[in-house]
Amino acid sequence: MSHIETISVQGGYQPKNGEPRQVPIIQSTTFKYQSSEQMARLFDLSEAGYFYTRLQNPTNDQAAAKICEMEGGVAAMLTSSGQAASFFALFNICSAGDHIVASSAIYGGTYNLVSVTMRRMGIGCTFVHPDADIDEINAAFCSKTRAVFAESLANPAMVVLDFEKWANAAHDHGVPLIVDNTFPTPVNCRPFEFGVDIVTHSTTKYMDGHATCVGGAIVDSGNFDWEVNPDMFRGLTSPDESYHGVVYTRDFGKGAYITKAVVQLMRDLGSTPSPMNSFLLNTHLESLPLRMKKHCENAQAVAEYLSKSDKITWVNYPGLQSNKYYSLAQKYMPNGTCGVISFGIKGGRETAAKFMDSLKLCSIATHVADAKTCVLHPAGTTHRQMTDDQLKEAGVGADLIRLSCGIENAHDIIGDIEQALKPV
Repeated sequence: MSHIETISVQGGYQPKNGEPRQVPIIQSTTFKYQSSEQMARLFDLSEAGYFYTRLQNPTNDQAAAKICEMEGGVAAMLTSSGQAASFFALFNICSAGDHIVASSAIYGGTYNLVSVTMRRMGIGCTFVHPDADIDEINAAFCSKTRAVFAESLANPAMVVLDFEKWANAAHDHGVPLIVDNTFPTPVNCRPFEFGVDIVTHSTTKYMDGHATCVGGAIVDSGNFDWEVNPDMFRGLTSPDESYHGVVYTRDFGKGAYITKAVVQLMRDLGSTPSPMNSFLLNTHLESLPLRMKKHCENAQAVAEYLSKSDKITWVNYPGLQSNKYYSLAQKYMPNGTCGVISFGIKGGRETAAKFMDSLKLCSIATHVADAKTCVLHPAGTTHRQMTDDQLKEAGVGADLIRLSCGIENAHDIIGDIEQALKPV
């Protein structure tokens, strides 16, 4: 197996003699065929090929293949956003009447997706704090549970997931563990090595890394056996009448889960990335290992500075030895976590706003995890739809500030924070 740095540069696309060295942009909605019979076979899924970009496109697939190789999976797909990836990953195996167990410390948009929108679709959810003991996690399951969902590194609570604990709980109940690995990326965290079955990403974040392209990805490890409990996952194990009786597990083996998500969900819901975005994503992935190293170095320096300031009430960064998740981070992410820090300022909401408004180099932005340092007050923005109790459960206090360290010089980032703290 090649190292992650090599995969980031050369994975997913191996040009033949005389072909373009860089992944080409296939900016076309449709693909031409000379035979009606062959086109029919494509629609029957009896033959592989491209015919309409809403389902598949070569540029999209080559970027997906690189991410798949980086994660160590067997199959992957891209979506038009990270939210679409989270939704597809769950909806691919859940339907009305089914149930999800989820970590309560997840991104606010995903929390709303599961607790509001999917609930309207008849899919229930029980939230459990990621630090809960195994008995409490087990108590959240019911006979209709079909998936467990969590984040490897919670946004913005910075909770490090104990993968093995959650994987054991999921597998003891016969369901897969799906983990959003956006923050650490496969450079710093390898969820499949610790029992995770499916990984999702908001590629908008570190993978793109330059705030240019919204996107998402789903990667299947190929390790979960859907046929052990076939009645629980009938969408994969029984005939799909919309494709003349195709049975995904029988006809596509380890590619069953991703194939179904592409040919069924993408066909009907159409959350397709543009080939141009996938081209940029693929290019930016080449520098991901280099950027993640710098993000982590900067975050470590900033976290250490903040932890010594008398104007800061608390700092949450798993790289600090005093952090409650330091040991888990060393176990699952020994090379670093990410560039995101959460902390609180004396004075609460009003002081936080004053501090943020005084920043010059650091931008106030909803975005996170790219080359430029940015800052946000989640309780007033990304998580503002949540109640105070829900915020507390998610680990997002009213005073929490999320700082995403870019790849600038660490001294300049610290200097900007220092001048913004003076009037506080």
